[in-house]
Amino acid sequence: MTTLGLIGSGRIGSTVARLAVDAGHDVVLSNSRGPETLQDLVAALGPRARAATGATAAAAGDLVLVSVPVLACTALPAAALAGKVVLDTGNYYPGRDGQIAALDDRSLTESEYLAQQIPGARVVKVFNNIFWQHLLNLARPAGAPDRTYLPIAGDDIGAKLILVEFLDSIGYGAVDDGALADSWRQQPGTPVYGTPYGEFANEKGTPADAGVIRAALAAATRM
Repeated sequence: MTTLGLIGSGRIGSTVARLAVDAGHDVVLSNSRGPETLQDLVAALGPRARAATGATAAAAGDLVLVSVPVLACTALPAAALAGKVVLDTGNYYPGRDGQIAALDDRSLTESEYLAQQIPGARVVKVFNNIFWQHLLNLARPAGAPDRTYLPIAGDDIGAKLILVEFLDSIGYGAVDDGALADSWRQQPGTPVYGTPYGEFANEKGTPADAGVIRAALAAATRM
């Protein structure tokens, strides 16, 4: 059994929390507004879930999901995240996040930028390319012929292996997208972003096997 800490409990965070609880994991949720604002979500998730501050969720997690706007990365509890496997779901939207020079000139990917803010953390990019309702509805058990795959990227091989095991437990396979520097291939506007899993209007989604995801990653170009 794994404990998943969550910093950010919005659509993606709460969906991963639901999948984790259903798989028998414990979850510790947090958001920017305080634990008391998460009581309804905790009640819906059941006894495996509790709410805490971001620092407490980071310290409690064997894995820690960071699902916050990129502009909020500088406020993360860096000390509590040191040494942790950190799952980065973030996408950079200048209209929301403001202009960040290193992302605008592409000297860093979003995940490399996050890694700079939390030195010592073992950052892996995941969950950023899939609509939350598709993420909820496309989970399948290991061996299912219609199992869906997600791209992951990271510099730490051990962290990626831990993530692959976690993804398998919650109903997904993984396709290795390379290092954090390669994670641009799964960002908004690329072939693997959203499209393989079907139209947003179809909440059930369309299963996407490993071959579909590899082909989409291979087709990505950086303008």
